[in-house]
Amino acid sequence: MTMEHPRDEILRMMERIYRFRMTTTSGGNLSIREDNGDVWITPARIDKGSLRRDDVVRVRRDGSTDGRHRPSSELPFHQAIYKARPDVHAIVHAHPVALVAFSICRQVPDTRVLAQSRRVCGEVGFAPYALPGSGALGANIASTFARGCDCVVLENHGVVTAGSSLQAAFDRFETLEFAAKTLLKASQLGAVRYLDEAALATHPKVIEGPAAGERISLTSQEKELRRQLVEFVRRSYQQRLMISTEGAMSARLSDDVFLITPHGTDRSGLRSEDIVLVNHGQPEPGKRPSSSTASHRAIYLRQKQVQAVVNAYPVNATAFSATDTVLDSRTIPESYLFLRDVQRSPFGVRVGDGHELVDRLTLESPIMLLDNDGVMVVGTSVLDAFDRLEVLESTAEAMIDSRPLGPLVPMSDDVIKELRRAFFGHE
Repeated sequence: MTMEHPRDEILRMMERIYRFRMTTTSGGNLSIREDNGDVWITPARIDKGSLRRDDVVRVRRDGSTDGRHRPSSELPFHQAIYKARPDVHAIVHAHPVALVAFSICRQVPDTRVLAQSRRVCGEVGFAPYALPGSGALGANIASTFARGCDCVVLENHGVVTAGSSLQAAFDRFETLEFAAKTLLKASQLGAVRYLDEAALATHPKVIEGPAAGERISLTSQEKELRRQLVEFVRRSYQQRLMISTEGAMSARLSDDVFLITPHGTDRSGLRSEDIVLVNHGQPEPGKRPSSSTASHRAIYLRQKQVQAVVNAYPVNATAFSATDTVLDSRTIPESYLFLRDVQRSPFGVRVGDGHELVDRLTLESPIMLLDNDGVMVVGTSVLDAFDRLEVLESTAEAMIDSRPLGPLVPMSDDVIKELRRAFFGHE
């Protein structure tokens, strides 16, 4: 439950969608249905890039409106969905580029490419084309939602997602667009690998701290690391290295004590107090740390020089993780120096006990592609791990973008030896 007024919630979410180019000035609409049946919705023909709270329109159950503008012309399909799905209380409709690509080819993204996308979005529906704003379009979309879909691609139109709250609808929207981007990138690399039902049925284990109680005072070191984690998780989100539903970052405090991001918290709005202290495997009271906690802890216990661990979902590197194509870091000197030889691990190791990672993820080999599960990175500090993550994604993007030009020509063995001698003191 949110304490925000529907106007403010819609305003905040539309600003976020527009900022990340998941809609245009004139495209898309959001709505929230209150328990009394009133629907709050974005207005018709108002610039989405400069929307104000008093632009949002309330449509009462009797059809009367409250606001400065007319409600969105797509109001009929919002109302049709609400009628077909009493459990739905918020809707997101927009035209993000990757999902539009699917819509104009009459296809839907296969969410089995990532366990997270399947878990958040489920199986995606498809609604046949009808005139925007028409009753026919509303009927087509509502009938697809009535079959149990929470995400529906609209033929030659875009996508609609729904949820019990606007945050839930947005999480599905963003996660589905991420899955679509991953598939488009991965298809340029080779055959896309999908997860089978057994893998999809494996749910990550999330440990939970004891009931909330008195907490000892925080040291200045802990406060500083909490600040850094919040800053770099938010930056990871802004740089599209994480999405609202996925990604974790941790930092070591002492031998078996570290801080880590929480499970199930929107990465964009993370706060210092949300960060979870894990002391000898025990989370602080009243909090649930990331499902990656066990693997992060295992790395810290074995690799004493590692001070930060990140698992993330940058779209280009994640595309490599969904195929068997090698991510060869021998592209430019910076890439090789930061990434070394990029490793791979099978699906499921991130949420396991970490034993498959502890001797492989080191400062000498700091990057791991996790099959159909993004990437894992270690570093000497939060900044160092983040820097490596950024270099990884820019390298992966350059490699994918280079494919239409011809075969990639990596740096020679002699160049690599020279780099290793100059920067590492050995070959």
